[in-house]
Amino acid sequence: MSSATPTSATPLGRRRLPLAGALRPGRPSDIWFKPALSVVAAVAPPNLILLALGRLDLAMYTMAGSLCALYAHNRPYAVRARVLAWVVLGMLGGVGVALVTASLTRDAAVLVAVGALLAAAQKVLCDATRVGPPGNVVLTFISSASLFAPQTLGQVPGHLALTAAAGSWAWLVGMAPALLRPTGPERRATAQALNAAAAYAAYAGAHGTDDGHARAARAAGYAAVQAAWQALLPLPGKGARAATRHALERLLVRAEVALAAPADTDPERLRAWARALRGTGRVPRPGDPRTGDPGTGDSRAATDELLGVEAERGARPAPLWHRLAPLAPIGVRTALGCALAGYASLALGIGRPYWALVTAAALYQANLTLTWNRVVQRVVGNLAGVLVFAAVAPLAHLGQAALVLFCLLFAFGAEALISRNYWLGTLCVTPMALLITEFTGYQEPGVLITERVVDTLVGALVGFAAAVAVTNRRAGDRVEQALTAVDRVRERAARLLAEPRPAPAALDAAHRALAAALVELRATADAAAGEWWQRALPQERVVRAEQAGHRTLAAMVRRRTGPGAGRPDQDAGTRTEDVRP
Repeated sequence: MSSATPTSATPLGRRRLPLAGALRPGRPSDIWFKPALSVVAAVAPPNLILLALGRLDLAMYTMAGSLCALYAHNRPYAVRARVLAWVVLGMLGGVGVALVTASLTRDAAVLVAVGALLAAAQKVLCDATRVGPPGNVVLTFISSASLFAPQTLGQVPGHLALTAAAGSWAWLVGMAPALLRPTGPERRATAQALNAAAAYAAYAGAHGTDDGHARAARAAGYAAVQAAWQALLPLPGKGARAATRHALERLLVRAEVALAAPADTDPERLRAWARALRGTGRVPRPGDPRTGDPGTGDSRAATDELLGVEAERGARPAPLWHRLAPLAPIGVRTALGCALAGYASLALGIGRPYWALVTAAALYQANLTLTWNRVVQRVVGNLAGVLVFAAVAPLAHLGQAALVLFCLLFAFGAEALISRNYWLGTLCVTPMALLITEFTGYQEPGVLITERVVDTLVGALVGFAAAVAVTNRRAGDRVEQALTAVDRVRERAARLLAEPRPAPAALDAAHRALAAALVELRATADAAAGEWWQRALPQERVVRAEQAGHRTLAAMVRRRTGPGAGRPDQDAGTRTEDVRP
């Protein structure tokens, strides 16, 4: 780890709380335009229909369903269909609880308490299932706003029906690209893994494999490869698309070989394969005539590796409750921070305490260091966003059609910018949220701006204070558990390596299990290193476990390749899989 990364043994007074670094724009996401266009396509028809009917006051309920189109753009379509359906159901559940509560009581203290509990549940569930981006923030924004919408019990079914209808449309919007590029998400994931492996191989070739940058590049490479396997494993093993899936798996095998043996890797060849995965062209297929199957052109290593893939495909994921348990401190932080932020806003006489509640909910990340970064980004983005709202409010007030068009523009801008930096996205989210409040009628811009600024500052200060107060002492325990898991899997791999002729499926399944355990160890250690007020972490043990694990991975790659296989990336050429996506 770099010296700039704070460890848990660092006293709070000596910690550096970065400002400029938190605001530095990064590279945009490779698919930034997909959620940006999807949200416009999902929001526009319901809003325009309500505009034509003169019922724009109901737009909040359709927006709840439409915003589900923001989710699951990195998932293969077979998986995306299920994820989007669960997101729509989750949105309906949160809105349903909020509307029923709003119809039964107007006590603001009760509404804030319910909103805080909903926010905590949404945060924990989204983190445990890794639904995101945008994670829990959109769900919490909608459910919290619904709590403070005037409501009667008889209106609830109709309003939920609007949310369900818009959510169904959002599901169709999210699945529509499958008609043009049915294998697009898994091709992108594979390309990202190849590029990450190429970056590590290039750096290792120039600077060696022992410094901090090399370790970070290697960890990023394994994380990208693991993410790509997670995209491919749920896909069916038979049928028309199976050939494409198998071709992508072979490329991932080559990325794993590059990570284990960077000196024997040609980074440019990996990058060329990644470029070939763009669009809808044929999937490149590496072959090694010295060790390959003459019928398929696959290298022996790749053929054996795919047996391990099939073995892993049948493995069951960990039960949900196992993933929920470590997130209890994050849930307590969210509930406490959101409740205190909402009550502080009420004490100041602000009419929309859910703004402070949502601000607090948006802050909580994997650890306190990342949470601080989000505080800076949220405050700067919201304050700049209210200035944007002040500039466009006169134009938006020209008519309800202008109001809808500006909302669509800001929705597109938010998704186009948020992958570069969170504060750039909130630069558009803030004016959009303020304009949505005017769907029921125009309001004085000065009042809206003042309330939003106050709620932003209150939510950020109180929310961060709650994060500091509720420590995540389980972070250190999770590092110990991750270390134990790596040691256990590595010992199993070492036993297989000691056998004279281990089964290919067993060897390759152990290879993948060890790679996954190392990725989890690095993610757990990074999260724990940014946590405050806990015992010192076993950094030396983590580094030694990673080094031993990577040496074992390299030995497994050499074992699969065999003594006569030669250099793993010295193919006679690259052939092309005769399959179309």
